[in-house]
Amino acid sequence: MVRAIGPSLGARGVLTPLLDPSLQLFDSSGGLITSNNDWATDPNAQAVIDAGLAPSDSREAAVSVDLAPDAYTVVVPGSDDPNNNIALVEVYDVDSTVTPELLNISTRGFVDTDDGVMIAGVIVGGTIGKVIVARGLGPSLGTFVSNPLPNPTLTIVNASGFAVASNDDWQSDPAMNDIINLGLAPTQALEAATEVTVAPGAYTAVLSDTNGDTGIGLVEIYNVTP
Repeated sequence: MVRAIGPSLGARGVLTPLLDPSLQLFDSSGGLITSNNDWATDPNAQAVIDAGLAPSDSREAAVSVDLAPDAYTVVVPGSDDPNNNIALVEVYDVDSTVTPELLNISTRGFVDTDDGVMIAGVIVGGTIGKVIVARGLGPSLGTFVSNPLPNPTLTIVNASGFAVASNDDWQSDPAMNDIINLGLAPTQALEAATEVTVAPGAYTAVLSDTNGDTGIGLVEIYNVTP
């Protein structure tokens, strides 16, 4: 299930939420699989309710869909009003017949300052720890966007608010060689990457700019457990 949350973020202290989010789900070839604006209009809205994932605001979006193993992209368009553009995109694996194994998740968007930094959350399930690599990209996006984040810095925070890992320039990470051997080394020295072993639980990756600048950034989390 995929959700795009906006208006209800106001109750969580977000001052500029996206007021009427919609979402589109694409496959790896760029084909549109499904889309939704108001979650109750989705053909599988009852499945969203049954899973306990119905958004609290009728303007928010949600879809329930069966997916084969592959890479997928969720697009949540912003609005023309820059003061109401913070949204939350969520992906849930709710298949009870197989062991969930989401290999990586990434989010691209505008990275601002203060409440506008980019935040990516992930829940590590099971009973044993996982090895993850988190990356924060900016300069290498210059081929695709006109205003990439100049100097990304990345912090991994657990559910208690404790930073379990952080990195500014990826070559300074203690696990630099592992990151290289995994084929996950960023192409720009100013980009961030860190490898860390995490216990089961909820984690947040916070992407900002080292010098307080703004721009388009990409935050990625990979499950690289041997």
